Amino acid sequence: MVTDWRGAAIWGVVGGLSYLVLLQGYELASSIAVDPLVKFGTALAVMIGAAVLSAVVGPRLEENVNA
Repeated sequence: MVTDWRGAAIWGVVGGLSYLVLLQGYELASSIAVDPLVKFGTALAVMIGAAVLSAVVGPRLEENVNA
């Protein structure tokens, strides 16, 4: 299976940064502060999850579009 890992990595970065923006909005809207270690640890997990999901699901979506 040939996978475009560069594209998957970009989607991972997009997912992680989107999570950080969402969390920053949550912190601004409420008085609750999240520990930076938890914040960036979870963002890293989201980045990895989004990259892996993109690498696995992306080729299947392309097959369905071309069918």
